Amino acid sequence: MMRSSFLAAGLFLAGSGSVLAQTNPRPLTLDEYQKAKGFQIRDLDTESYVKFENVYILDRYEARKPYFITGDDGLKKRIDLYKLVAKTGMQEIGTMIFYTKEKGKRYQALLPDFTADGKVWEKYFEDIHAIDKEEKNFVLKLSYVLSKEMSYQQYKNLNQGKDLHAEAGTYGSDICFPGHQLVALAAGGHKPLRDICPGDQVVTLDPVTRQVAATEVQELVMHPAQNYALTRLEVVAVREQLTQRATHAQLTSQVLEATPNHPMQTQTGQKPVGEVEVGELILCLNPTTKAYEPYTVLRKQVYAGGEQPVYNMVASSGTTFLLNGVMVMQK
Repeated sequence: MMRSSFLAAGLFLAGSGSVLAQTNPRPLTLDEYQKAKGFQIRDLDTESYVKFENVYILDRYEARKPYFITGDDGLKKRIDLYKLVAKTGMQEIGTMIFYTKEKGKRYQALLPDFTADGKVWEKYFEDIHAIDKEEKNFVLKLSYVLSKEMSYQQYKNLNQGKDLHAEAGTYGSDICFPGHQLVALAAGGHKPLRDICPGDQVVTLDPVTRQVAATEVQELVMHPAQNYALTRLEVVAVREQLTQRATHAQLTSQVLEATPNHPMQTQTGQKPVGEVEVGELILCLNPTTKAYEPYTVLRKQVYAGGEQPVYNMVASSGTTFLLNGVMVMQK
């Protein structure tokens, strides 16, 4: 369902301002990026088309309603999108993002058009990750909105981030996870993977029937510390409600980190974690419904995890265990 939105056409038609932006967007310059970040919309409910310096226009994206997103913390955030259009030539050069907290504090970020120079993109990544440090899961919530609204190319740019090869992560045959991730115990509760011991009873889940059973750990395998390459998957379950004034979304998320070669079961079959694609479905425990449900991979990042050991375990039965609420394969 979500994948079709990733592949939506990249032709953006302006909304309430009756402006038709050309299909050949020009690059946003770094000076324009810095200037435009100061453009303000005073009333997001009434101002849908605003001019700045008689040179730029903020035009509400596709006349869309705002998104109200409630995360795992129970707090509701608002996201509004506006196209940034250069008046000369009526060319789109970016998308302005307004993110409003439950008590009214507002953050904003400017997503460049995909033709922008790398330095502009670097500044954008710095800005959104600075917001993410203050606002937990800001990037995840933004990813959800952009995956529904943006063209595939722009959404891909959002998730691209740093290139792993520049960070010199170590690839190898070790099929494992970082030790801080939490294993679901059969008696309830969780235990960090690095602290699992032979004899521990953990949860195993049948990928087909979704039946849960207990299995005994026979061995915890540890590989010596290296700067391992890791794949980070952020997966979500979304419940949406559309009203006349807004789109309300309840976002439940899980995060899994693994070496890229660790096998994982998806709806398209078993594959290495590093080959799992955005939009694929993975079985997870929904802590709200207490049911095992398919979650959608919303973001994927490959990076060097820093010097650390990695772990896996062998159990007496079953083929899976639950790590951070995500179903993963045993060694």
